Amino acid sequence: MNVIQMALAFVLALGPLVIFHELGHYAVARLCGVKVLRFSIGMGRVVWSRRFGPDQTEWAVSALPIGGYVKMLDRRDPTTGPILDADRAREFTGQNVWKRIAIVAAGPLANFLLAIVVIAGLYMHGKDEPGTRLGAMATDSVAYQAGIRGGDAVTAVNGRPVNAWTELRWEIIRAAMDKREADLTLRGARGDSYRAVLPAARVAALDVDSDVMTTLGMPMWRPRPSIDQVLPDGPGARAGLRKGDVLVAVDGKPLADFVDFKRAIGAAPGRAVQLDVERGGQPLRVVLSPERDARSGEGLARVMLAQSPEMVTVRAGLFDALGRGVQRTWETATLTLKMIGKMIVGEASLKNVTGPITIAKVANQAASYGVEPFLEFIAFVSISLGIMNLLPIPILDGGHLLYYSLEVLTGRPLSERFAEMAQRVGAGLLFMLMALAVFNDLVRPL
Repeated sequence: MNVIQMALAFVLALGPLVIFHELGHYAVARLCGVKVLRFSIGMGRVVWSRRFGPDQTEWAVSALPIGGYVKMLDRRDPTTGPILDADRAREFTGQNVWKRIAIVAAGPLANFLLAIVVIAGLYMHGKDEPGTRLGAMATDSVAYQAGIRGGDAVTAVNGRPVNAWTELRWEIIRAAMDKREADLTLRGARGDSYRAVLPAARVAALDVDSDVMTTLGMPMWRPRPSIDQVLPDGPGARAGLRKGDVLVAVDGKPLADFVDFKRAIGAAPGRAVQLDVERGGQPLRVVLSPERDARSGEGLARVMLAQSPEMVTVRAGLFDALGRGVQRTWETATLTLKMIGKMIVGEASLKNVTGPITIAKVANQAASYGVEPFLEFIAFVSISLGIMNLLPIPILDGGHLLYYSLEVLTGRPLSERFAEMAQRVGAGLLFMLMALAVFNDLVRPL
């Protein structure tokens, strides 16, 4: 994988989210009358800066591209020097607790707002996604035993309508997190409607970090495999395959989709197989000898297949799109919090904690699929960034909100000594969390 391309995708995905987060703090601080001394993109030593505005706020770029910060006038900060009498009313700690809560909460809320806007914009533009039609399934799968059949389309899960594959998968994950059954409404091939229930025990046992649909035996429907391109001098070209050929069977075993073809050819390196095809509506049988891949040892035909599933366009008007944006943001946030809770009590694996390497890989993959998947990924990361910053860990926004909530309850602020000790503990916790995330990133490919 191209490391430079991966790094660029990471910066393009995370950079704007960090800036938007800090702009939330900055904007509300200004509205509350607090003096902002510096707005920095990145951490550490300042490498570039300019001053603007009546307060001559320093807008800076710092050396470490890992976040950013807004530095406000604060009597606890030894680097700010003596505070002028004219600025005392604009010092951060001198503000009432509700203003301080608003300033600190503004960052995560800005991330949620950005996610809502991005998701709403995607729905208004129209999202082309795979539909909910199901492919052929094994007779021993959970889905087949529940009465679901390949070729049918899911229209609702637990009473919630689904129009696209991502919505279907989302509802299954929601049911798994809630440890409840998945009551599916389906539309048959002849237009008839029926219901099938996936048992709560099988749904609750799903690993939501894996491909839950494959685990349940509910593959996405794909058209019969057909040749899109024949690479020159490869086994497919030597067998006489042509663009447009529809692949019917390998050694007499029918092919449902391109996955079946890939699996059959991969299992036959260096061995001649009989391939039944349809060309111009006429049956034809050819002999194909897959070559062995030097790295994986699997058989290769050196042909490109048409793999597009059945697509639907999901589109909404302004208010409906905003409603969907709010709903998806809320559902993603609550699902993330549930996952964090399960990891804390040991019901979910800590391998779900991901770090910058995984984010960079997924960002690069999303970007390779096009603008819409990349924007959807940005919305998801924005929600995750907002949730992470709201965790009640000292040093994060959530830790400061915890301090101020205690101040509201007790009527007095926490002592500076206690706050300083909590900051050190929070820094240690954050370091361990980051170390776990990086460790998971490094071992995940293995």
